[in-house]
Amino acid sequence: MTADVAPAGLLADATYRRLPSWAPWGFAGGALVLAFLVLLVAGTPGVPGVVALGAALYVLSLSITSRVVEGPRRAADRLATTLVTGSFLLALIPLVSLLLLVLTRGSTSFSWSFLTTDMVGIFGDMTDGGIRHAVVGTLMVTLAAAVISVPIGLLTAIYLVEYGRGPLARAITFLVDVMTGIPSIVAGLFAFALFTLVFGPAYRAGVMGAVALALLMTPVVIRSVEEMLRLVPNELREASYALGVPKWLTIVKVVLRTAAAGIVTGVMLAVARVIGETAPLLLTVGLVTQVNWDLFDGRMATLPVFAYRQYEQGGTGIDRAWAAALTLILIVMLLNLVARLVSRWFAPKGAR
Repeated sequence: MTADVAPAGLLADATYRRLPSWAPWGFAGGALVLAFLVLLVAGTPGVPGVVALGAALYVLSLSITSRVVEGPRRAADRLATTLVTGSFLLALIPLVSLLLLVLTRGSTSFSWSFLTTDMVGIFGDMTDGGIRHAVVGTLMVTLAAAVISVPIGLLTAIYLVEYGRGPLARAITFLVDVMTGIPSIVAGLFAFALFTLVFGPAYRAGVMGAVALALLMTPVVIRSVEEMLRLVPNELREASYALGVPKWLTIVKVVLRTAAAGIVTGVMLAVARVIGETAPLLLTVGLVTQVNWDLFDGRMATLPVFAYRQYEQGGTGIDRAWAAALTLILIVMLLNLVARLVSRWFAPKGAR
């Protein structure tokens, strides 16, 4: 019968003992109870204070106990794990609170009637009216922006990864970095000035907003697709070349097919980046009370502008604004779900 032998890296520890698996949960519960009692005595037993003090007591007590029982190496590992987990939970707080707030405030006016009616004939604090025209406008403008930006971004990324060398590639990379930081209002002003010079100052159309959003989408698409293409192993390219496949066909059949899932995800990130923009759409497409199906003629309603105008109006408009925000979040979630299914369908069989 052989005796248990500690790993060589732990021989320097005084003992080779472990805390039980339930220890972190026990320390967490005890720290919260102790923090509540301390703050209750102090007269300020609020939830944020209990959580903050409990977290500090948890880290301190678990680290000291682990150092005494398990040694310094294991204690350092537990401390790092605790800090990483705590940072993740801290980052979730604004996201979860935002979703709960929008869901709570937006659900009061959200209904099927709200989604299928427009604002024609709705004035003041009337409780009727909906966002059908804004949903249609948002989808049309965003789709047009994607049609403009995705091919440009995809071809630019392919050039930078597969062909780009020398000063031209460096200049394109620099310009993409500059475009990434362009404020949305600047993109709106550019589209407004461009169409004003061509069609006159009175021209308003959904295509103006699509061009403005495309300026914001393009650098995001380029960066994300570029990174996905660089992740494709060179061995796949070399194997294709060895079989006599030309480079353009290798890019289409091997590189793009392998990176399809990441490319679709990158496009969806770009869509999520621009679908909630308000400033460029205020300048370019404005707001109307009914559905406009023509991207090239007339003003067009969008959800961000609709929510802004309704909140600015006050009264029942505030409820419509929250419901419009909830609708926008649901649209983004639905588009991400569709993108997941598409990327799963086109991804290589081994990656599914």
